[in-house]
Amino acid sequence: MKRVLVKIGGTLLDDTASRRRLCGEIASVAASGVPLVVVHGGGKQMTRYLAEHGIESRFVNGLRVTTPETIDAVLKVFAGSVNHELVASLNGAGAPAVGLTGIDARLTEAEQLDPALGAVGRVKASNTGLLEVLTAKGYLPVVACVAADRAGNIYNVNADQMAAACAAAFRVSQLIFLTDVAGVLDTSQRVCPVLTVAEGRALIASGVAMGGMQAKLNAALAALEAGVEEVRIAPGAADRVLSRILEGEALGTRLAPSEVTAR
Repeated sequence: MKRVLVKIGGTLLDDTASRRRLCGEIASVAASGVPLVVVHGGGKQMTRYLAEHGIESRFVNGLRVTTPETIDAVLKVFAGSVNHELVASLNGAGAPAVGLTGIDARLTEAEQLDPALGAVGRVKASNTGLLEVLTAKGYLPVVACVAADRAGNIYNVNADQMAAACAAAFRVSQLIFLTDVAGVLDTSQRVCPVLTVAEGRALIASGVAMGGMQAKLNAALAALEAGVEEVRIAPGAADRVLSRILEGEALGTRLAPSEVTAR
């Protein structure tokens, strides 16, 4: 059976009604027997937490600069409140969810991405044995975007990159990014129903895809290059979004290694 990894953005999880609706959809898909893994962000919650503690949020190319004073907040927000609220909502919807981070059982091993970004990590290796065990027993792994290196240093990993790394290592057929936009926009601000790898790179190079969408597209392209068959960037607010995508509906933007599709 085809495996699926769903990445959920923090904005969709910040609203209780939105979180519960998505959890109901995920639980329904999981109950159908599809081997499923969830990776989540929490950027909006992190920005709010830091602001409440008088710490400014800074971003470079869509990635949060993570100083030593914010790494504790990374653990509290991503691995703590956001992960546990999501797991609780999934359990409430009937899915046997298990909260994890990339640190657990070395699910993802990271290294520093760029000294200018501080404790921001890049996934250099993934060991999905824990995901294999959990999904084989019917559990739903829910992974927060935190990782570590072999020396025990903890890193904030962009959730899109975490999703791409886990999707490739877990050999999923479909990676679905649920986000707060309708899809990837072209130069005319219209949703691209289909993107080739070359077109995705062109949107980044031209500056059309910036910030969070740039990071998302980079992660999507990396996943395709690592063997994921299809990536979808879709509006998480759409009704029955997961079921509709898995049924083949053209929702959001579809990316695949090569596309010959009539526009």
